[in-house]
Amino acid sequence: MKTAALFIVTLVVIAMVGGGVFAFHMLSGVLPGAAAQAAPPPPPCPTVASTTVGTISVPAGPVAGFCQDRLVNAAYIINAARALGLDTQAQEIGVMTAIGESHLQVLNYGDAAGADSRGLFQQRDNGAWGTLADRMDPTISATNFFKKLVTIDGWATLSPSVAAHDVQVNADPNYYDAYWSEAQSIVAQLTS
Repeated sequence: MKTAALFIVTLVVIAMVGGGVFAFHMLSGVLPGAAAQAAPPPPPCPTVASTTVGTISVPAGPVAGFCQDRLVNAAYIINAARALGLDTQAQEIGVMTAIGESHLQVLNYGDAAGADSRGLFQQRDNGAWGTLADRMDPTISATNFFKKLVTIDGWATLSPSVAAHDVQVNADPNYYDAYWSEAQSIVAQLTS
C-alpha cells in the first residue's frame, strides 16, 4: 500500500514538473524541439537622394546595414578627423566607437553606465566633453573624441578597440571589436 501511494505521489510530482516545463515553454512561445525563428530583416532604407556633408556624398544606404540618417553622422565623424589631420585609421576608430556607443545616433539619453551620457559617443557630463550642446553636436563631440585619442601614447599601434577604450574608459577594452568591420566598410564607402 505504501509503495502504491509513493508511486502515485511520484507520478503527480512528475506530471506537475513536466506540466510546469510545458507551461513555461508555452508562455515563452517555444515548444520543446521547435526551431527558433530568425529575426526579421531590418526595414529597407528609404529612397532618398544622396546628401553632402562637407565634401562627402552620403548615399541613401544601406552601407554596413546603416541608412543615410546614420551615415550622415559617420560623415561628420570622418570630417572632424580630417579637420584635425587624422588618417583613415583614426576615422575608422571614431566611427567604430560611435557605432558601439549609439549605433550612429545622436542620443539625448544616457545608459546604465552613465545617466548623464549624451550624443554619438555617449560622452559624460564631467567637464571633459564640453557642454550638453557640445555633446549633442556631431562635429564637436567627434572633435573632442579625436582630441582625446591623439593624447594616448601609441594610439595608432594599439588595437582599434583598445584605443577607443582608452578614450571612452568603458568596462571592456575589447567591446568595440564587434563594430570594427562595419566602421571600415562605412569609412571606405563614404571616402571613396
